[in-house]
Amino acid sequence: MNIQTHILTNKKGNMKIAIIYYSQSGNTKILADKIIEGVQQVEGIEVKAMTVDNFDKQFIAKAKAILFGSPTYAGTYSWQIKKWFDTCPVNLGGKLGSVFATGAVVGGGAEIAEHGMAGMMLVRGMLVYTAGHAEGMPFTHMGAVAINNSEEWQLDRAKVLGQRVAEKALELFKD
Repeated sequence: MNIQTHILTNKKGNMKIAIIYYSQSGNTKILADKIIEGVQQVEGIEVKAMTVDNFDKQFIAKAKAILFGSPTYAGTYSWQIKKWFDTCPVNLGGKLGSVFATGAVVGGGAEIAEHGMAGMMLVRGMLVYTAGHAEGMPFTHMGAVAINNSEEWQLDRAKVLGQRVAEKALELFKD
């Protein structure tokens, strides 16, 4: 898969946000694309979505925020994301992090997948952020979740998550 780059600039320069995901069926990629749409609502952000197999190490090193996405397998996140965290080539300490997950069925463990990825972010020294209830409706709880990407409101929640993470990154890391 190719790395997707979406760039918005402002007079102050670009803050970088990375999206790292694994997608076997394409559902998690769709959610990543929706998150990009949300990030693009915030001026001054350069965002790249990349797969665990094809990622830009230099961009990740410069990114102030990273969102991780995975399909749900056997009630948790994919081994491909686990392997990426286990062999992470970049110091993630101090970066803002958030998660998203996809699943085939309701009750398939997407929230456990998100908890697991959040745990990996904490181990790597990241600041975990979802906005939860703090920013009001729609609630983003542990992160964005979509079941078979069948409901537009689930995809819209991913856009909201992307926007909220971008806004928080600017708040925390502005020059």
